[in-house]
Amino acid sequence: MHVPLQGSLFDQADDVRLGPLRGVRRRELGSGAWVDVLPGWLSGADALFEELVARVPWRAERRQMYEREVDVPRLLAYYGAGEPLPHPVLDEARAALSAHYAAELGEPFVTAGLCFYRDGRDSVAWHGDRTGRSAREDTMVAILSVGDPRDLALRPRGGGPAALRLPLGHGDLAVMGGSCQRTWEHAIPKSTRAVGPRISIQYRPRGVA
Repeated sequence: MHVPLQGSLFDQADDVRLGPLRGVRRRELGSGAWVDVLPGWLSGADALFEELVARVPWRAERRQMYEREVDVPRLLAYYGAGEPLPHPVLDEARAALSAHYAAELGEPFVTAGLCFYRDGRDSVAWHGDRTGRSAREDTMVAILSVGDPRDLALRPRGGGPAALRLPLGHGDLAVMGGSCQRTWEHAIPKSTRAVGPRISIQYRPRGVA
């Protein structure tokens, strides 16, 4: 069942803008992995959500799963290095993150992948972003979320229940860093609750997917 977006009671602004990054709080996960979280980094997040729904060229994909082809349970969009993003604040966010993490990351965030979770049936399975350099090097993946919150679940690589759940939506920021893509896994689990739609914007450095 599709549930419409329920706007945040704490963010009624139409002015879409970023706050400072100095409020980021880090949680050490172990094995060299960590996650930074900043709730409400983006104000006017609900207005941005509506613009992205309308303006982004969303595509549905199908992928091979064992012996059959299945629908990917979310809509996708991708912007490569040098491509303008679908709203100026997303370019501003990428520049701000690149500047803030320059000393640790040593390079800028250059790509942006967008995922549109339409309701609780849309999800992403347990995985690490280990395609490319992230299979052997420490790196970062920054996630800006707009729309209704959905849990970003994290667990040590190898299986088991989630060790941490971060509800992300309405302009929240999470940054997975260090060895997180190699030593931990993350997922957006399906939800049986009546949850509204959410869009995540994932910023990555060159050669990380």
